[in-house]
Amino acid sequence: MTVQQRIKPAPITKTMKVGLAPEAAFDLFLGRMHEWWLPEHTLLKVPVKAIVVEPRPGGRWYEIGVDGSEMEWGKVVEWDPPRGVLLHWQLNADFAYDPELETEVEVRFSPDGDGSRVDFEHRRLELFGDKAEQLRDGMGGGWNALLDRFVERARA
Repeated sequence: MTVQQRIKPAPITKTMKVGLAPEAAFDLFLGRMHEWWLPEHTLLKVPVKAIVVEPRPGGRWYEIGVDGSEMEWGKVVEWDPPRGVLLHWQLNADFAYDPELETEVEVRFSPDGDGSRVDFEHRRLELFGDKAEQLRDGMGGGWNALLDRFVERARA
């Protein structure tokens, strides 16, 4: 009998340095996400008005359209300002909300000279099943572009 083993896809990670104190970096990343999020990265049929991360464990993570429509992305698992946050990304392989899917996005903020080090990790990608590797590659590029925008906005 042959035993097959599946290797988990590596998490998507990125470390950034920004010239903001951890409190300000945390606020920009989570409280003003719509200021740096790419407008084309939406699930709505209308332009995005805001991206909301409710500041508490159990809070929602969602986007709001200019027409008031909403689209769930996930939920807050841990909220520890200004040190970090743990979110559940609950969009499936087709980028539709799935309340049963819980991949993890963790972002940590730590003092670094006169700014902050920001460590990002999106993990548990194996939960995407057979599409995990393909999604890891595509989402890795997407997260990289988004996080570059975060760093640019932090410089502004």
